[in-house]
Amino acid sequence: MTRAEAKTRAEALGAKVAGSVSKKTDYVVVGADDGSKARKAEELGVETLSEQAWLKLIG
Repeated sequence: MTRAEAKTRAEALGAKVAGSVSKKTDYVVVGADDGSKARKAEELGVETLSEQAWLKLIG
């Protein structure tokens, strides 16, 4: 799934998709090549989800 597809799907479910990570972030979905946002989420204690875990969460 591309980022654009994931964003569209999340927004269709009522999620607010942000371009940055903060303490107010609920989840960060990480792919195979996670980067600075995944590290920032870890530093802030924000839960990270794999694509598979996210798909399971949203049903």
